Amino acid sequence: MARKYGKKNVIKVNPLAYNIGLIGESGIGKTSLAKEVCELLVGEDGYIICNIGKEDGIDAIPGVQYEDIPDWDTFDEFTEDIIENKLTDYKDLKVLVYDTLDELFKIVESEVIRLHNKEYPEKQTKSIKAAFGGYMAGEDKAIELILNKIWELKKIGVSMFIIGHTKKRTMTDVASGLEYDMLTTNMSHRYFNAIKTKLHVLGVASINRQITQVKTGKKGKDKKDEVKGLIESESRIITFRDDNFNIDSKSRFSDITDYIVLEPNEFIRAIEDAIKIEHDKQSNKKSIEETKVLQEEEKDKLVEVEATKKKEEIDKKREDEERIVLLEKFKILMNTIKSNGDKVKKVSAKLKELELLPKELESSNIEKLKELVEFMEVIAS
Repeated sequence: MARKYGKKNVIKVNPLAYNIGLIGESGIGKTSLAKEVCELLVGEDGYIICNIGKEDGIDAIPGVQYEDIPDWDTFDEFTEDIIENKLTDYKDLKVLVYDTLDELFKIVESEVIRLHNKEYPEKQTKSIKAAFGGYMAGEDKAIELILNKIWELKKIGVSMFIIGHTKKRTMTDVASGLEYDMLTTNMSHRYFNAIKTKLHVLGVASINRQITQVKTGKKGKDKKDEVKGLIESESRIITFRDDNFNIDSKSRFSDITDYIVLEPNEFIRAIEDAIKIEHDKQSNKKSIEETKVLQEEEKDKLVEVEATKKKEEIDKKREDEERIVLLEKFKILMNTIKSNGDKVKKVSAKLKELELLPKELESSNIEKLKELVEFMEVIAS
């Protein structure tokens, strides 16, 4: 008898099949690179950059495909529309760029506070720290909301490309207790690490400076020659692995190049080369091109099944919400006309015409229920 559980992984060969992140200082070119990488991999219609919160980096990028996301309600409406219409309006959409992660968490905090105040009206709060009982429960709820939404999109074939900002922080080594400097995120480490653990690749964009020490021709107080650093050259780079652990980068690909110049083709090449090395380690002897075709076919089938299922769920939820409203209107209208015998008879006749029973309205055909209520509104006026 064959084993029921356990299967052998086959390395995915599409770079956007992996969760990708890119952090760096403001203005270094993160959004421009994300746009160009996406267009090279999936075309102009294959991506959308989410311009979240107070981000406005896309203003200086010509031809970028984007959507303004000022708050969580907009983000929820935007993503629900993609999920509901993936097989039609968004059939070419392959990736969302979240620009930036720090702003995404800022807008979700307001939603967490709203949910808390709705669930605990007697314990109203304006602080994420106090939401859902405190002790980081509010922050954990924010993480849950974001991850759930990103994974809903991933299930229907819309990958994630995270963008964030950096700053230099002084960290403390757990083992030795010694302090060291690290180029890392500028946001809460609880939030950042919740996303970082889900990423396959996290590149850190920075300025690489070649500095030479030169003598100034002056003497210092100690009578020694003064020296100063002279910048000979500067270049923008992306680090994927840092053996000194001074840059908070990450890769699940053990053979990815340590760093590249900040350039879209180099970014793609670095990930594709790392994928190819892992692909060639497999016992599966299919070429990377054959594997790509098979994986794309399989993904298309899975996306169609999942997107159809989600559309049905959304339609059912919307119908249930509409039914609740219609049933409430039916009750109010019945109370309005119950003293008028002629109108009651007309309603009874309409129920018979539509083949509806008053006791079964909660499970009746929504279109018939709508027609009934519209009829009652006319005769009640």
